[in-house]
Amino acid sequence: MNWLITGGCGFIGTALIRSLRDEGGHGIRVVDNLTVGDRDDLATATDFVEKGPEDLAPISQGGPVELVVGDILDEELALRAAEGADAIVHLAANTGVLPSVEDPRGDCRKNVFGTLNYLEAARHNGVGRFVFASSGGTVIGEVEPPIHEEMAPHPVAPYGASKLAGEGYCSAYFQTFDIGTVALRFGNVYGPLSGHKNSVVARFIRRATNGEALEIYGDGTQTRDYIYIGDLIRAIKLSVTTQGVGGETFQIATNAETTVREIADRLLPALAEAGVKDVEVRNTDARRGEVRRNFADTSKAKRLLGWQAEMDLDEGLRRTVEWFMHKES
Repeated sequence: MNWLITGGCGFIGTALIRSLRDEGGHGIRVVDNLTVGDRDDLATATDFVEKGPEDLAPISQGGPVELVVGDILDEELALRAAEGADAIVHLAANTGVLPSVEDPRGDCRKNVFGTLNYLEAARHNGVGRFVFASSGGTVIGEVEPPIHEEMAPHPVAPYGASKLAGEGYCSAYFQTFDIGTVALRFGNVYGPLSGHKNSVVARFIRRATNGEALEIYGDGTQTRDYIYIGDLIRAIKLSVTTQGVGGETFQIATNAETTVREIADRLLPALAEAGVKDVEVRNTDARRGEVRRNFADTSKAKRLLGWQAEMDLDEGLRRTVEWFMHKES
């Protein structure tokens, strides 16, 4: 297959590209503005060539991975980059609750208009499958978990609202233009290659290895559903290759509720095993716009995609710590 991956230099993008390269036979093009991931991050996953927008030919199998440095708000770039693609995996976004609270308008531009540009690129280039990276808890808002796809969404933060808008456009492009859109509501993703990620697991490990205290926002009883990167990549690939799931939305998580305090407590043994000991854990002020409880019912993904999470949390944390330690050495 020929893949166009936006945000392909980031955590999830590089993990997906590494998996596709291991399979072999795929054509892969990346569009990334390099504000989070960069060329060095992409180089950890694959060899690549960098091309300007004016140099693009339709994506083809057998060639090297192509990196196009550009912004998802560039409509013309989107149209050119998608030529020859069988699937678009749209990972590029303004991510996180706090940035969206600080700049709601910027969050909207990136997450709504950026998504629209690549849906338009799919429409004009006859791309058969479009996978959209959404978010579980931030889209649904404050509800009694587990959250599932039939719940009415009530976003708490602008980030959740912009992701919900992206889901809405995916639905519209399936219904109106027959593009096989699939929206994946990711849980809290962690794992190797997450060096730039600012979610709780990566942040805790970075702070611990730098000799800093682990800071828990609020009382630490807020819960999340933590999914290992390898499990997530399987879900993305199944969303591209499984027939009959166009227009669907899936919760992609583990169906397990874990508090932030538990994550800190379960990280400490993995850190100690890696030689990082006597780590301080302290509480700080709670953040605005944060959902208190979040874990997902993933039965729909199991039923329609044949997918479920497999990685044990403690083993996943150990592998993540090991990767960070190797990266720093």
